[in-house]
Amino acid sequence: MNDSLNVLTLFLFNIVLINIPLLYGTVGEILTEKAGSLNLGVEGTMAVGAMFGYLAGCAANSLLVGLMAAFLAAGLCGLLFAVLTVSLQANQNVTGITITTFGLGLYFFVGKGLGDRWPAMVDHSAMVDGFAALEIPGLKSIPVIGKALFSHNMLVYLGIVIAVAVWWYLTYTKTGLKLRSVGENPAAADSVGVNILLYKYVHLVLGSGIMGLGGFYMALNMGGSFEGSNCWINGYGWIAVALVIFANWNPVLAILGTLVFGFFNTLQIYAGSLAGAFPSALGWLNAVPPHLFKALPFLITAIVLIVSSIRAKEGSGQPAALGQNYFREER
Repeated sequence: MNDSLNVLTLFLFNIVLINIPLLYGTVGEILTEKAGSLNLGVEGTMAVGAMFGYLAGCAANSLLVGLMAAFLAAGLCGLLFAVLTVSLQANQNVTGITITTFGLGLYFFVGKGLGDRWPAMVDHSAMVDGFAALEIPGLKSIPVIGKALFSHNMLVYLGIVIAVAVWWYLTYTKTGLKLRSVGENPAAADSVGVNILLYKYVHLVLGSGIMGLGGFYMALNMGGSFEGSNCWINGYGWIAVALVIFANWNPVLAILGTLVFGFFNTLQIYAGSLAGAFPSALGWLNAVPPHLFKALPFLITAIVLIVSSIRAKEGSGQPAALGQNYFREER
């Protein structure tokens, strides 16, 4: 029985450990979309944050430096998106996809360019120690969920804090209310003195910076191993875009959405172990083709998008002016 509980505990633990970058990507995109901008460049932005955050962190042997570099590098992607879509009025969908293409290309260009000079995470003690588990006294001893929820590295807890902080900011602060007005009706917000340009620029940079932290997390979780064929982000940026809809543009609900998507994503790894640990209840998992488990996160993403497209807009948290460029002269 203890072995079965250990399998269940590890399954729940890894749902959080492996998938928390989705929370960073989702919260960053929510902040961006609340400003009325649809940024489909999450994948590329996370890749840029991952690459430069990891390299800077290793160069300085400091997790904090890595976090700052990831935030700043990804924030520059947000700045580029703002210049193109806010100032130059470029199409937001095309610009976002371009940033994803650019970010992934830059990731492979820099990684392959370094070649044998690529830094190994194990050679940088501060990076390894900074990503070590921080167990919360008392709570960590709770059976099953103690280790699953309260024995994680600092970046897991930081992701939760950022999600709650962004929710509070959007819901209870005057600046957050103005931001929401920019996403709902920029002309009306402009008419009462809200600086549309400033709000869009600032929150596009902040949102992208948060995405970059998620990319940096993925770099550390994979031990900083650059293999040259697969990107660390591995489609998480696209899933984060769908999670925004799943969470109804609510950063706190994004925590739940991360766990739901994380469940299906982690199931592909632990399906056989769960079937062996609980044969009477979960033995049927052995009959499911492994490729189906690998496809599940993306199938769920597609289902969310389909359901959201046919769902009545009433009650939706989607900003009314999402994806629409604002021309002040047409106010």
